[in-house]
Amino acid sequence: MSDAQLGLLAATPIIIVFAGALRAMGVLSTTATVSAVGLSTAIAVVLFTTQ
Repeated sequence: MSDAQLGLLAATPIIIVFAGALRAMGVLSTTATVSAVGLSTAIAVVLFTTQ
């Protein structure tokens, strides 16, 4: 596993937790939170498989 893949495995959960925390604080709407989680996961999967 390359360094880039390890970085993706570390960064994606952080983004998801951060989006959840912002939702809990009322900063993000539910739609924005779902979009952030879905898109970050999709981007991570694409980048992980192409590295």
